[in-house]
Amino acid sequence: MELYLAPPFDRLWQGKDPFAAVEALEGQVFRALEARRTLCAEIAGRKFFVKIHRGTGWAEIFKNLLSGRLPVLGAANEWRALRRLHQLGVPTMTAVAYGCRGANPARRHSFIITEDLGDTISLEDFTRDWRTIPPPPRLKRALIGEVARMARTMHRGGVNHRDFYLCHFLMHKDSSPEKPRLSLIDLHRAQVRSRVPRRWRDKDLAGLYFSALDIGLTRRDLLRFLRIYFEQPLRDILVTEETLLKQLGSKAERLAVRFRRKYSAGADG
Repeated sequence: MELYLAPPFDRLWQGKDPFAAVEALEGQVFRALEARRTLCAEIAGRKFFVKIHRGTGWAEIFKNLLSGRLPVLGAANEWRALRRLHQLGVPTMTAVAYGCRGANPARRHSFIITEDLGDTISLEDFTRDWRTIPPPPRLKRALIGEVARMARTMHRGGVNHRDFYLCHFLMHKDSSPEKPRLSLIDLHRAQVRSRVPRRWRDKDLAGLYFSALDIGLTRRDLLRFLRIYFEQPLRDILVTEETLLKQLGSKAERLAVRFRRKYSAGADG
């Protein structure tokens, strides 16, 4: 069993079974599935986000593996990713409680609780009208730079997100246009290694590119991102990353097809 409790949970759950205590929490529910529950709860006068994972069962594990996807077996992925991102200095959520028990991956019980990030807006929502109402150039440049630096630091530090879209960057509303403050969220599928394999790095970049396709970015904006992300002259990037640049469009299109199929199936259901 793994267990980490920071204030106020170390005091509130002293002498209690933390796995039973977390299941008893109530609040605004964002997701309620048999294997996973996500909610926002107010505890000791503060807001926290709670993710509870229960065993997905062998059938779901094999279904994921046979379709070429790595199954999420609990909260451990997010716990490890958050710790590494804090070490790297990448702004993200702060975990205040984590628990995992059970050797059987199909029946593992785990949870993670993170502090509320305050008044924020996702970059997906913030950039939604950019195509028709362009933002101030300095704000757009600042956001591109910050996203590129966060992505670069994360990847060089051994973390790939696996859901690397604009909707998972939250902008703090009290930040300035010259220096927007962002936080990266939803790391339950993230992988942590000593080094991110190129394949997984490219998948993240393709996901980010796909999520930004319709917000009116120019070629100059994309080149700005590449220059900051790779920290190389553009002429060198165009040579060393020729394969990535050729594949970004096709990878983004495959993601678009997958999203259309997913939401079409949801609508039919």
